Amino acid sequence: MARLARVLRDVHERFTAAPLHYGHGTDNAWDEAVALVLGVSELADIEASLEVELDEACAVSIRALAKQRIDERLPLAYLLGKTTYCGDTLHVTPGVVVPRSPLGPWLRDGLSTWLVDPPRRILDLCCGCGAIGIVAAKVFVDSQVLLVDLDSLAVETARENVARQRLSDRVDVVRSDLFGSLPLQAFDVILCNPPYVDASDMEARPLEYRHEPELGLAGGGIDGLGLVKRILKDAGEYLSETGLLVCEVGNSARHLVAEYPDVPFIWPDLPEGGEGVFLAKRSLLFQLRECPVISGTAR
Repeated sequence: MARLARVLRDVHERFTAAPLHYGHGTDNAWDEAVALVLGVSELADIEASLEVELDEACAVSIRALAKQRIDERLPLAYLLGKTTYCGDTLHVTPGVVVPRSPLGPWLRDGLSTWLVDPPRRILDLCCGCGAIGIVAAKVFVDSQVLLVDLDSLAVETARENVARQRLSDRVDVVRSDLFGSLPLQAFDVILCNPPYVDASDMEARPLEYRHEPELGLAGGGIDGLGLVKRILKDAGEYLSETGLLVCEVGNSARHLVAEYPDVPFIWPDLPEGGEGVFLAKRSLLFQLRECPVISGTAR
């Protein structure tokens, strides 16, 4: 037997001494150690559990995973096979990007500000493991939600998470290259956290991020906006009259602003942190289709 407090202290000390990078759900060694210990022990509250005596198998597993986290620089979510996002425990697996978008926390309070009516039909484009679409379905309980991803493993993982959250009656998951395989239909909201990382950030990314699939990170082109430009070109066709596109571009926001300096994208405040989320109404998207960069014509 080993007291949880002792195991937690040991893991925290090892993480602090190691050259780890955080960003897959935590941003420091202590929170990472807590996430590992709770994830393996399946206890709910760290403060209430400090005096708990862990059985030897549990303690050994925690220490082994801590060593693997340090030696291989694997994201903790891949080691545990799960992660917590906006209070939901979601299955994740190597080959699928670990959810960390600021969109989910913002959806709980921010989206309604920009809508005339609660959305009835929502599209989560580039859904990954399904995290953002699942949050949307829980926030807007009368909505139907469609999750879309190109990657077959992401689609499979999203379906599993939708089923685990008991949302299969309102949430569907399909494989498509953006809008390519979707019938023309009107959504009130399109949520999108597409691959947007630019070439320089891809080259400089820490080891932890190199375990994630490039397909889910690299946005295409030096500026990372290759996929985003395709979305801007077609999204208006799939929005209702008062529909709204909500898209994350992260650090590549600077490239988007430089590319379209006169376009009035809306950049909402993200109260729980993060950056680079913009909103665009349907009317603006149709105006953008006339832009040479979006339409594909020469400048």
